[in-house]
Amino acid sequence: MQESKEFILKATCDASSGILAAVTSYLAGLSCYISELHQFDDEENGNFFMRAVCRIESPDVDLEMIREGFEEQVSRFHMDWEFFDVEKPMRVLIMVSKFDHCLKDLLYRHENGELPMEVTAVVSNHKDLRPIVERAGIRFIWLPINAENKQRQEAALLDVIQETDTELVILARYMQILSDDLCKKLHGKAINIHHSFLPSFKGAKPYHQAHARGVKLIGATAHYVTSDLDEGPIIQQSVQPVGHTYSSDRLVAVGRDTETIALAQAVRLHLEHRVFMYGNKTVVFQ
Repeated sequence: MQESKEFILKATCDASSGILAAVTSYLAGLSCYISELHQFDDEENGNFFMRAVCRIESPDVDLEMIREGFEEQVSRFHMDWEFFDVEKPMRVLIMVSKFDHCLKDLLYRHENGELPMEVTAVVSNHKDLRPIVERAGIRFIWLPINAENKQRQEAALLDVIQETDTELVILARYMQILSDDLCKKLHGKAINIHHSFLPSFKGAKPYHQAHARGVKLIGATAHYVTSDLDEGPIIQQSVQPVGHTYSSDRLVAVGRDTETIALAQAVRLHLEHRVFMYGNKTVVFQ
């Protein structure tokens, strides 16, 4: 007998009655067991969101067969939908500069099986982290950036993304501002991490600025990349209390922890297809 196979359904449309009944009845009719189901109605905007994890329990049914008949079942709802094979890891490209904490954390979690992804390459505008990447057996690509070559190097980056069939780009403390054109081309497919002091503490040494102001709570925010710098839809945030005894160096260390946690959680949520981006907001099924 064919082994059971899991897949994920993500769907969104205008809210109306009968959506869940139509979807679940169709899946049940094809011997699909729904092991996890989340749905949310945004009553302010009239939007419906749904994520379902399903297991095919018939040897005569496969995912392609389910895809083929699904459109006919939900056409009246004008639904945007996607099916994802749970066994197929997402292809991910990581971008870094000189800070290594987020990169090391992602590689560690990947090696331990926490993040269902395949790292296609690590791209950097510096060579500092090449040894870490190559020790992990991952392709390292050096694309130095300056005012004169920025457009050419971003074109080279897009070539790498296309060549490797990359599905998600992670900016793991990549200290370069992406052009508006590149942000548009990576819409919904690039995640960035920054400290939650923004916009209060912009510019250089934000943790030192926070120390000078005596903050009592620090954090980090992982969000999708948009042309509005650090203003993209938020996926995950991590916070930690601090006190007056903390030096600026200790705040930096705590800040590194919050950044790695927020970024790793956001990446996992995206890899598991738990995030819906609409407008400047997200719906996240934890």
